[in-house]
Amino acid sequence: MYAPVPELTADQVLQAFRHDAPSLLFGAIIMAVGVVAAVFSVLRRKYDRLLIYLGLLAGLYGLRMWMQSQLLLLTMQEWPFYARFASAIDFVVPIPAILFLDAAGFLHRKMRSATYVMEGILALLALGTIAVGRQNIFYTINAVLIIAALTTLVLISMGRRSADRDAVVIRRGLLIFAAFIFWENFRSILGIRLPDIEPIGFVAFLTALGYVAARQTLQRDLQLREIQKELEVARRIQLSILPGEFPNFTNFRVAARYVPMTSVAGDFYDFIVADDNRAGLLIADVSGHGVPAALIASMVKLAATSQRANAADPARLLAGMNAALCGNTQNQFVTAAYVHLDSIAGTLRYSAAGHPPMLLLRRGEVIEISENGLILAAFDYATYTNGTRQLEPGDRFLLYTDGVVEAANAAGDFFGQDALAAVLRQTAELAPAVASDQIVSAVQRWSASQDDDLTVLICDYVARKQESPGTGFGEPMQ
Repeated sequence: MYAPVPELTADQVLQAFRHDAPSLLFGAIIMAVGVVAAVFSVLRRKYDRLLIYLGLLAGLYGLRMWMQSQLLLLTMQEWPFYARFASAIDFVVPIPAILFLDAAGFLHRKMRSATYVMEGILALLALGTIAVGRQNIFYTINAVLIIAALTTLVLISMGRRSADRDAVVIRRGLLIFAAFIFWENFRSILGIRLPDIEPIGFVAFLTALGYVAARQTLQRDLQLREIQKELEVARRIQLSILPGEFPNFTNFRVAARYVPMTSVAGDFYDFIVADDNRAGLLIADVSGHGVPAALIASMVKLAATSQRANAADPARLLAGMNAALCGNTQNQFVTAAYVHLDSIAGTLRYSAAGHPPMLLLRRGEVIEISENGLILAAFDYATYTNGTRQLEPGDRFLLYTDGVVEAANAAGDFFGQDALAAVLRQTAELAPAVASDQIVSAVQRWSASQDDDLTVLICDYVARKQESPGTGFGEPMQ
Protein backbone atom coordinates (compact mmCIF):
# COMPACT_ATOMS: atom_id res chain seq x y z
CA MET A 1 0.00 0.00 0.00
CA TYR A 2 1.28 3.46 -0.90
CA ALA A 3 1.14 6.17 1.71
CA PRO A 4 -1.37 8.91 0.96
CA VAL A 5 0.14 11.78 -0.99
CA PRO A 6 -0.15 15.16 0.75
CA GLU A 7 -2.02 17.83 -1.18
CA LEU A 8 0.06 20.50 -2.89
CA THR A 9 -0.31 24.09 -1.88
CA ALA A 10 -0.20 27.04 -4.24
CA ASP A 11 2.96 28.27 -2.57
CA GLN A 12 4.72 24.95 -3.20
CA VAL A 13 3.77 24.97 -6.86
CA LEU A 14 4.81 28.60 -7.31
CA GLN A 15 8.12 28.02 -5.54
CA ALA A 16 8.83 24.93 -7.68
CA PHE A 17 7.98 26.85 -10.86
CA ARG A 18 10.33 29.70 -9.95
CA HIS A 19 13.09 27.19 -9.22
CA ASP A 20 12.52 25.30 -12.46
CA ALA A 21 11.80 28.21 -14.82
CA PRO A 22 15.29 28.27 -16.43
CA SER A 23 15.34 24.47 -16.73
CA LEU A 24 11.85 24.38 -18.25
CA LEU A 25 12.77 27.12 -20.74
CA PHE A 26 15.98 25.35 -21.76
CA GLY A 27 14.12 22.06 -22.05
CA ALA A 28 11.41 23.60 -24.24
CA ILE A 29 13.99 25.17 -26.56
CA ILE A 30 15.94 21.92 -26.86
CA MET A 31 12.77 19.89 -27.50
CA ALA A 32 11.76 22.43 -30.15
CA VAL A 33 15.07 21.80 -31.91
CA GLY A 34 14.28 18.08 -31.88
CA VAL A 35 10.80 18.66 -33.28
CA VAL A 36 12.17 20.90 -36.05
CA ALA A 37 14.74 18.24 -37.02
CA ALA A 38 12.02 15.56 -37.09
CA VAL A 39 9.61 17.73 -39.11
CA PHE A 40 12.35 18.63 -41.57
CA SER A 41 13.12 14.95 -42.06
CA VAL A 42 9.43 14.20 -42.69
CA LEU A 43 9.02 17.10 -45.12
CA ARG A 44 12.01 15.90 -47.13
CA ARG A 45 10.33 12.46 -47.37
CA LYS A 46 13.69 10.79 -47.04
CA TYR A 47 15.14 8.61 -44.33
CA ASP A 48 17.93 10.83 -42.99
CA ARG A 49 19.67 9.19 -40.05
CA LEU A 50 21.45 12.38 -38.97
CA LEU A 51 18.22 14.35 -38.65
CA ILE A 52 16.42 11.47 -36.95
CA TYR A 53 19.16 10.90 -34.36
CA LEU A 54 19.52 14.65 -33.79
CA GLY A 55 15.77 14.92 -33.23
CA LEU A 56 15.78 11.98 -30.81
CA LEU A 57 18.75 13.34 -28.88
CA ALA A 58 17.31 16.85 -28.54
CA GLY A 59 13.82 15.57 -27.80
CA LEU A 60 14.94 13.12 -25.11
CA TYR A 61 17.30 15.61 -23.47
CA GLY A 62 14.66 18.34 -23.33
CA LEU A 63 12.07 15.84 -22.10
CA ARG A 64 14.46 14.73 -19.36
CA MET A 65 14.84 18.33 -18.16
CA TRP A 66 11.06 18.65 -17.93
CA MET A 67 10.45 15.26 -16.32
CA GLN A 68 13.10 15.83 -13.66
CA SER A 69 11.92 19.32 -12.72
CA GLN A 70 10.58 19.76 -9.20
CA LEU A 71 7.32 21.06 -10.60
CA LEU A 72 6.48 17.88 -12.48
CA LEU A 73 7.86 15.63 -9.76
CA LEU A 74 5.49 17.31 -7.30
CA THR A 75 2.46 17.29 -9.59
CA MET A 76 3.03 13.67 -10.69
CA GLN A 77 3.78 12.24 -7.26
CA GLU A 78 0.43 10.44 -7.22
CA TRP A 79 1.78 8.16 -9.96
CA PRO A 80 4.39 5.98 -8.19
CA PHE A 81 6.22 4.96 -11.40
CA TYR A 82 6.74 8.52 -12.66
CA ALA A 83 9.94 9.01 -10.66
CA ARG A 84 11.33 5.76 -12.07
CA PHE A 85 10.71 6.83 -15.66
CA ALA A 86 12.15 10.26 -14.92
CA SER A 87 15.33 8.59 -13.68
CA ALA A 88 15.46 5.94 -16.41
CA ILE A 89 15.58 8.57 -19.15
CA ASP A 90 19.07 9.55 -17.92
CA PHE A 91 20.40 6.30 -19.37
CA VAL A 92 18.51 6.57 -22.68
CA VAL A 93 19.70 10.05 -23.69
CA PRO A 94 23.30 9.05 -24.64
CA ILE A 95 22.12 6.36 -27.09
CA PRO A 96 20.99 8.67 -29.94
CA ALA A 97 24.16 10.74 -29.41
CA ILE A 98 26.26 7.63 -30.07
CA LEU A 99 24.14 6.74 -33.10
CA PHE A 100 24.51 10.27 -34.50
CA LEU A 101 28.32 10.22 -34.20
CA ASP A 102 28.40 6.82 -35.90
CA ALA A 103 26.09 7.95 -38.74
CA ALA A 104 28.17 11.09 -39.23
CA GLY A 105 31.31 8.98 -39.62
CA PHE A 106 33.10 10.09 -36.46
CA LEU A 107 33.38 6.66 -34.84
CA HIS A 108 36.21 4.40 -35.90
CA ARG A 109 35.20 0.94 -37.05
CA LYS A 110 37.08 -0.61 -34.13
CA MET A 111 34.96 1.47 -31.74
CA ARG A 112 31.63 0.20 -33.03
CA SER A 113 31.70 -3.04 -31.04
CA ALA A 114 32.42 -1.07 -27.88
CA THR A 115 29.59 1.36 -28.62
CA TYR A 116 27.16 -1.55 -29.15
CA VAL A 117 28.13 -2.91 -25.75
CA MET A 118 27.72 0.53 -24.19
CA GLU A 119 24.29 0.99 -25.74
CA GLY A 120 23.24 -2.41 -24.40
CA ILE A 121 24.43 -1.55 -20.87
CA LEU A 122 22.62 1.80 -20.95
CA ALA A 123 19.42 0.10 -22.08
CA LEU A 124 19.72 -2.43 -19.24
CA LEU A 125 20.29 0.36 -16.72
CA ALA A 126 17.15 2.11 -17.97
CA LEU A 127 15.09 -1.08 -17.71
CA GLY A 128 16.56 -1.82 -14.27
CA THR A 129 15.60 1.64 -13.04
CA ILE A 130 12.03 1.18 -14.25
CA ALA A 131 11.88 -2.23 -12.57
CA VAL A 132 13.47 -1.51 -9.16
CA GLY A 133 13.69 2.26 -8.98
CA ARG A 134 16.60 4.67 -8.76
CA GLN A 135 19.82 3.00 -7.60
CA ASN A 136 23.10 4.78 -6.87
CA ILE A 137 25.08 1.90 -8.36
CA PHE A 138 23.29 2.44 -11.70
CA TYR A 139 24.36 6.08 -11.76
CA THR A 140 27.90 5.18 -10.81
CA ILE A 141 28.08 2.71 -13.72
CA ASN A 142 26.57 5.32 -16.03
CA ALA A 143 29.06 7.98 -14.90
CA VAL A 144 32.02 5.67 -15.45
CA LEU A 145 30.76 4.70 -18.92
CA ILE A 146 30.13 8.29 -19.98
CA ILE A 147 33.47 9.53 -18.67
CA ALA A 148 35.33 6.66 -20.37
CA ALA A 149 33.50 7.17 -23.67
CA LEU A 150 33.98 10.94 -23.70
CA THR A 151 37.64 10.60 -22.76
CA THR A 152 38.16 8.17 -25.65
CA LEU A 153 36.32 10.43 -28.10
CA VAL A 154 38.22 13.50 -26.97
CA LEU A 155 41.58 11.75 -27.26
CA ILE A 156 40.71 10.42 -30.72
CA SER A 157 39.43 13.79 -31.91
CA MET A 158 42.53 15.54 -30.58
CA GLY A 159 44.73 12.97 -32.28
CA ARG A 160 43.07 13.53 -35.66
CA ARG A 161 44.13 16.86 -37.11
CA SER A 162 41.59 16.81 -39.90
CA ALA A 163 40.98 19.78 -42.15
CA ASP A 164 37.38 18.64 -42.59
CA ARG A 165 35.05 21.39 -41.40
CA ASP A 166 32.54 18.97 -39.87
CA ALA A 167 35.25 17.22 -37.86
CA VAL A 168 36.51 20.56 -36.49
CA VAL A 169 33.01 21.69 -35.48
CA ILE A 170 32.17 18.36 -33.84
CA ARG A 171 35.50 18.31 -32.01
CA ARG A 172 34.96 21.77 -30.57
CA GLY A 173 31.38 21.06 -29.55
CA LEU A 174 32.46 17.75 -28.04
CA LEU A 175 35.24 19.37 -26.02
CA ILE A 176 32.87 21.95 -24.57
CA PHE A 177 30.24 19.33 -23.74
CA ALA A 178 32.87 16.94 -22.35
CA ALA A 179 34.08 19.60 -19.92
CA PHE A 180 30.57 20.05 -18.55
CA ILE A 181 29.91 16.28 -18.51
CA PHE A 182 33.16 15.58 -16.65
CA TRP A 183 32.27 18.14 -14.05
CA GLU A 184 28.71 16.90 -13.56
CA ASN A 185 29.70 13.23 -13.36
CA PHE A 186 32.56 13.88 -10.96
CA ARG A 187 30.21 16.09 -8.93
CA SER A 188 27.70 13.24 -8.86
CA ILE A 189 30.30 10.67 -7.82
CA LEU A 190 31.74 12.93 -5.07
CA GLY A 191 28.30 14.08 -3.88
CA ILE A 192 29.02 17.78 -4.36
CA ARG A 193 25.83 19.86 -4.25
CA LEU A 194 25.97 22.60 -6.87
CA PRO A 195 23.59 23.77 -9.63
CA ASP A 196 23.41 21.53 -12.68
CA ILE A 197 25.18 23.37 -15.53
CA GLU A 198 25.32 20.42 -17.94
CA PRO A 199 22.52 21.83 -20.19
CA ILE A 200 24.78 24.74 -21.15
CA GLY A 201 27.38 22.34 -22.49
CA PHE A 202 24.67 20.29 -24.18
CA VAL A 203 23.36 23.34 -26.03
CA ALA A 204 26.89 23.97 -27.35
CA PHE A 205 27.19 20.32 -28.41
CA LEU A 206 23.70 20.32 -29.93
CA THR A 207 24.56 23.43 -31.92
CA ALA A 208 27.63 21.67 -33.33
CA LEU A 209 25.59 18.55 -34.18
CA GLY A 210 22.86 20.63 -35.76
CA TYR A 211 25.37 22.46 -37.92
CA VAL A 212 26.92 19.19 -39.10
CA ALA A 213 23.52 17.59 -39.71
CA ALA A 214 22.29 20.59 -41.70
CA ARG A 215 25.50 20.89 -43.70
CA GLN A 216 25.69 17.19 -44.57
CA THR A 217 21.98 17.07 -45.39
CA LEU A 218 22.23 20.05 -47.74
CA GLN A 219 25.40 18.65 -49.27
CA ARG A 220 23.71 15.31 -49.92
CA ASP A 221 20.73 17.11 -51.45
CA LEU A 222 23.04 19.01 -53.79
CA GLN A 223 24.82 15.79 -54.73
CA LEU A 224 21.45 14.09 -55.27
CA ARG A 225 20.28 16.89 -57.56
CA GLU A 226 23.48 16.59 -59.57
CA ILE A 227 23.01 12.85 -59.84
CA GLN A 228 19.39 13.35 -60.92
CA LYS A 229 20.52 15.80 -63.60
CA GLU A 230 23.08 13.30 -64.85
CA LEU A 231 20.48 10.52 -64.82
CA GLU A 232 18.11 12.70 -66.83
CA VAL A 233 20.84 13.27 -69.40
CA ALA A 234 21.55 9.53 -69.41
CA ARG A 235 17.83 8.83 -69.86
CA ARG A 236 17.63 11.14 -72.86
CA ILE A 237 20.75 9.59 -74.36
CA GLN A 238 19.36 6.10 -73.86
CA LEU A 239 16.04 7.03 -75.42
CA SER A 240 17.95 8.43 -78.37
CA ILE A 241 19.47 5.01 -79.12
CA LEU A 242 16.00 3.47 -79.30
CA PRO A 243 14.30 3.83 -82.68
CA GLY A 244 11.52 6.35 -83.11
CA GLU A 245 8.13 5.57 -84.54
CA PHE A 246 8.21 2.67 -86.97
CA PRO A 247 6.91 3.80 -90.40
CA ASN A 248 3.73 2.15 -91.65
CA PHE A 249 5.10 0.16 -94.54
CA THR A 250 2.92 -1.70 -96.99
CA ASN A 251 3.27 -5.10 -95.33
CA PHE A 252 4.14 -4.32 -91.73
CA ARG A 253 2.72 -2.38 -88.78
CA VAL A 254 5.07 -2.17 -85.79
CA ALA A 255 4.84 -0.53 -82.35
CA ALA A 256 6.92 -0.78 -79.19
CA ARG A 257 6.41 0.24 -75.57
CA TYR A 258 9.29 0.67 -73.16
CA VAL A 259 8.78 1.32 -69.40
CA PRO A 260 12.07 1.36 -67.46
CA MET A 261 12.10 0.48 -63.78
CA THR A 262 14.40 3.44 -63.04
CA SER A 263 15.50 6.50 -65.04
CA VAL A 264 17.71 4.31 -67.20
CA ALA A 265 17.46 0.61 -67.84
CA GLY A 266 18.88 -2.40 -69.63
CA ASP A 267 16.03 -3.26 -72.00
CA PHE A 268 16.65 -2.51 -75.67
CA TYR A 269 14.90 -2.95 -79.00
CA ASP A 270 15.79 -2.02 -82.56
CA PHE A 271 14.72 -2.39 -86.17
CA ILE A 272 17.72 -3.86 -87.94
CA VAL A 273 16.13 -3.60 -91.36
CA ALA A 274 12.78 -2.17 -92.41
CA ASP A 275 11.12 -1.58 -95.77
CA ASP A 276 7.93 -2.59 -97.56
CA ASN A 277 9.03 -6.21 -97.92
CA ARG A 278 11.31 -6.91 -94.96
CA ALA A 279 11.36 -6.30 -91.22
CA GLY A 280 14.16 -7.30 -88.87
CA LEU A 281 13.14 -6.85 -85.21
CA LEU A 282 15.55 -7.19 -82.29
CA ILE A 283 14.80 -7.14 -78.57
CA ALA A 284 17.36 -7.53 -75.77
CA ASP A 285 17.51 -7.48 -71.98
CA VAL A 286 20.71 -6.75 -70.05
CA SER A 287 21.04 -8.34 -66.62
CA GLY A 288 20.77 -5.90 -63.73
CA HIS A 289 19.29 -2.43 -63.66
CA GLY A 290 20.23 1.22 -63.69
CA VAL A 291 23.26 2.89 -65.20
CA PRO A 292 25.48 -0.23 -65.63
CA ALA A 293 22.73 -2.04 -67.55
CA ALA A 294 22.05 1.08 -69.64
CA LEU A 295 25.71 1.37 -70.60
CA ILE A 296 25.77 -2.23 -71.75
CA ALA A 297 22.50 -1.66 -73.65
CA SER A 298 24.40 0.99 -75.62
CA MET A 299 27.03 -1.64 -76.39
CA VAL A 300 24.27 -3.99 -77.56
CA LYS A 301 23.11 -1.25 -79.94
CA LEU A 302 26.61 -0.98 -81.44
CA ALA A 303 26.98 -4.75 -81.64
CA ALA A 304 23.65 -5.07 -83.46
CA THR A 305 24.46 -2.25 -85.85
CA SER A 306 27.73 -3.94 -86.77
CA GLN A 307 25.76 -7.03 -87.87
CA ARG A 308 23.39 -5.41 -90.37
CA ALA A 309 25.01 -7.43 -93.14
CA ASN A 310 23.56 -10.54 -91.42
CA ALA A 311 20.08 -9.05 -91.01
CA ALA A 312 18.46 -11.89 -93.02
CA ASP A 313 20.14 -14.58 -90.89
CA PRO A 314 19.15 -14.28 -87.20
CA ALA A 315 21.55 -17.03 -86.06
CA ARG A 316 24.56 -15.34 -87.66
CA LEU A 317 23.46 -11.94 -86.37
CA LEU A 318 23.29 -13.17 -82.76
CA ALA A 319 26.60 -15.02 -83.12
CA GLY A 320 28.24 -11.82 -84.36
CA MET A 321 26.76 -9.82 -81.50
CA ASN A 322 28.00 -12.41 -79.02
CA ALA A 323 31.52 -12.20 -80.42
CA ALA A 324 31.46 -8.40 -80.11
CA LEU A 325 30.15 -8.43 -76.53
CA CYS A 326 32.15 -11.26 -74.98
CA GLY A 327 34.72 -9.97 -72.53
CA ASN A 328 33.40 -6.41 -72.62
CA THR A 329 30.39 -6.42 -70.29
CA GLN A 330 31.97 -6.79 -66.82
CA ASN A 331 30.38 -10.21 -66.23
CA GLN A 332 26.88 -8.99 -67.06
CA PHE A 333 25.01 -11.01 -69.66
CA VAL A 334 22.39 -10.23 -72.28
CA THR A 335 19.36 -12.15 -73.49
CA ALA A 336 18.11 -11.35 -76.98
CA ALA A 337 15.70 -12.44 -79.68
CA TYR A 338 15.68 -11.50 -83.36
CA VAL A 339 13.10 -12.20 -86.04
CA HIS A 340 13.44 -11.50 -89.76
CA LEU A 341 10.20 -11.24 -91.75
CA ASP A 342 10.31 -11.50 -95.54
CA SER A 343 7.03 -10.79 -97.35
CA ILE A 344 8.46 -11.77 -100.76
CA ALA A 345 9.52 -15.24 -99.64
CA GLY A 346 6.56 -15.39 -97.26
CA THR A 347 8.74 -16.62 -94.36
CA LEU A 348 9.97 -15.64 -90.96
CA ARG A 349 13.32 -16.68 -89.50
CA TYR A 350 13.79 -16.52 -85.74
CA SER A 351 16.61 -17.09 -83.30
CA ALA A 352 17.12 -16.22 -79.63
CA ALA A 353 19.80 -16.16 -76.94
CA GLY A 354 18.29 -17.19 -73.61
CA HIS A 355 15.24 -15.00 -74.24
CA PRO A 356 11.53 -15.70 -73.56
CA PRO A 357 9.80 -17.21 -76.61
CA MET A 358 8.17 -15.01 -79.23
CA LEU A 359 4.39 -15.25 -79.40
CA LEU A 360 2.56 -15.58 -82.72
CA LEU A 361 -1.15 -14.75 -82.80
CA ARG A 362 -2.72 -16.45 -85.82
CA ARG A 363 -6.47 -16.77 -86.36
CA GLY A 364 -7.16 -16.39 -82.62
CA GLU A 365 -4.58 -18.96 -81.55
CA VAL A 366 -1.36 -18.03 -79.71
CA ILE A 367 1.71 -20.06 -80.73
CA GLU A 368 5.04 -19.97 -78.91
CA ILE A 369 8.08 -19.74 -81.17
CA SER A 370 11.27 -20.72 -79.39
CA GLU A 371 14.71 -21.31 -80.89
CA ASN A 372 17.04 -20.56 -78.00
CA GLY A 373 20.80 -20.65 -77.72
CA LEU A 374 23.08 -19.51 -74.91
CA ILE A 375 22.88 -15.98 -73.50
CA LEU A 376 25.03 -13.30 -75.11
CA ALA A 377 28.32 -11.99 -73.67
CA ALA A 378 28.90 -15.04 -71.48
CA PHE A 379 30.35 -17.80 -73.72
CA ASP A 380 32.57 -17.10 -76.70
CA TYR A 381 31.83 -20.57 -78.10
CA ALA A 382 28.03 -20.07 -78.19
CA THR A 383 26.27 -20.97 -81.43
CA TYR A 384 22.73 -20.27 -82.58
CA THR A 385 20.22 -21.81 -84.97
CA ASN A 386 17.30 -20.47 -86.97
CA GLY A 387 13.68 -21.51 -86.70
CA THR A 388 11.69 -20.93 -89.91
CA ARG A 389 7.94 -20.62 -90.39
CA GLN A 390 5.56 -19.68 -93.15
CA LEU A 391 3.98 -16.23 -92.90
CA GLU A 392 0.25 -15.67 -93.21
CA PRO A 393 -1.50 -12.32 -93.69
CA GLY A 394 -3.00 -11.20 -90.37
CA ASP A 395 -0.20 -12.68 -88.25
CA ARG A 396 0.70 -10.70 -85.15
CA PHE A 397 4.08 -11.19 -83.48
CA LEU A 398 4.91 -10.24 -79.90
CA LEU A 399 8.46 -9.85 -78.59
CA TYR A 400 8.90 -8.92 -74.92
CA THR A 401 11.38 -8.97 -72.03
CA ASP A 402 11.11 -11.18 -68.96
CA GLY A 403 9.94 -8.27 -66.78
CA VAL A 404 6.54 -8.71 -68.43
CA VAL A 405 5.93 -12.36 -67.54
CA GLU A 406 7.82 -12.21 -64.22
CA ALA A 407 5.86 -9.26 -62.82
CA ALA A 408 4.56 -10.42 -59.42
CA ASN A 409 1.42 -9.47 -57.52
CA ALA A 410 1.18 -9.00 -53.74
CA ALA A 411 0.92 -12.77 -53.25
CA GLY A 412 4.12 -13.35 -55.23
CA ASP A 413 2.39 -14.91 -58.25
CA PHE A 414 3.90 -14.12 -61.66
CA PHE A 415 1.85 -12.56 -64.45
CA GLY A 416 2.97 -15.50 -66.54
CA GLN A 417 2.86 -16.69 -70.12
CA ASP A 418 -0.81 -17.72 -70.07
CA ALA A 419 -2.00 -14.28 -68.95
CA LEU A 420 0.18 -12.63 -71.58
CA ALA A 421 -1.28 -14.89 -74.29
CA ALA A 422 -4.79 -14.07 -73.06
CA VAL A 423 -4.19 -10.32 -73.28
CA LEU A 424 -2.66 -10.80 -76.73
CA ARG A 425 -5.86 -12.51 -77.89
CA GLN A 426 -8.07 -9.87 -76.25
CA THR A 427 -6.27 -7.06 -78.07
CA ALA A 428 -6.18 -8.78 -81.46
CA GLU A 429 -8.43 -6.21 -83.16
CA LEU A 430 -6.54 -3.22 -81.79
CA ALA A 431 -3.78 -1.38 -83.61
CA PRO A 432 -0.25 -2.42 -82.53
CA ALA A 433 0.34 0.85 -80.64
CA VAL A 434 -2.91 0.51 -78.68
CA ALA A 435 -2.41 -3.22 -78.11
CA SER A 436 1.09 -2.70 -76.72
CA ASP A 437 -0.27 -0.06 -74.33
CA GLN A 438 -2.99 -2.46 -73.19
CA ILE A 439 -0.45 -5.24 -72.53
CA VAL A 440 1.78 -2.98 -70.44
CA SER A 441 -1.25 -1.66 -68.53
CA ALA A 442 -2.42 -5.22 -67.78
CA VAL A 443 1.01 -6.07 -66.37
CA GLN A 444 1.12 -2.92 -64.26
CA ARG A 445 -2.35 -3.59 -62.85
CA TRP A 446 -1.25 -7.10 -61.91
CA SER A 447 2.06 -6.26 -60.27
CA ALA A 448 2.32 -4.90 -56.73
CA SER A 449 5.38 -2.88 -57.77
CA GLN A 450 7.57 -2.64 -60.84
CA ASP A 451 10.68 -4.67 -60.09
CA ASP A 452 12.01 -4.91 -63.63
CA ASP A 453 11.98 -3.07 -66.93
CA LEU A 454 8.98 -3.68 -69.21
CA THR A 455 9.33 -3.77 -72.98
CA VAL A 456 6.93 -5.11 -75.61
CA LEU A 457 7.32 -5.05 -79.38
CA ILE A 458 4.36 -5.90 -81.64
CA CYS A 459 4.47 -6.44 -85.40
CA ASP A 460 1.46 -7.07 -87.64
CA TYR A 461 1.93 -8.71 -91.03
CA VAL A 462 -0.63 -7.18 -93.36
CA ALA A 463 0.68 -8.43 -96.73
CA ARG A 464 -0.95 -7.72 -100.04
CA LYS A 465 -1.48 -10.56 -102.45
CA GLN A 466 1.71 -11.40 -104.29
CA GLU A 467 1.64 -11.58 -108.11
CA SER A 468 4.70 -13.76 -108.60
CA PRO A 469 3.85 -17.45 -108.88
CA GLY A 470 5.33 -19.86 -106.42
CA THR A 471 5.55 -17.37 -103.58
CA GLY A 472 2.01 -17.49 -102.25
CA PHE A 473 1.93 -17.17 -98.49
CA GLY A 474 -0.20 -20.25 -98.03
CA GLU A 475 2.11 -22.50 -100.02
CA PRO A 476 4.50 -24.86 -98.25
CA MET A 477 8.13 -23.82 -98.02
CA GLN A 478 10.72 -25.41 -100.27
